[in-house]
Amino acid sequence: MTTLTTPNDTAAVLEYRLSAADRCDSCGAQAYIAAEVNGSELLFCAHHGRKYEEKLRAVATTWHDETARLSEAD
Repeated sequence: MTTLTTPNDTAAVLEYRLSAADRCDSCGAQAYIAAEVNGSELLFCAHHGRKYEEKLRAVATTWHDETARLSEAD
């Protein structure tokens, strides 16, 4: 999650940290999963995130999953 400081010094937490500008490192689609591995951030679409999840979780220091956004109603 991203924390922003507002003018009155209170912190506002954004619900999502990945945006449409974040792209999957495998195919270029919108990223919904971010994993930190060896100090580097890897971004994946839902498909590739699930495909590599088992192996990545074994070595990732963080795993951020926003795939629930795909099933939200507009």
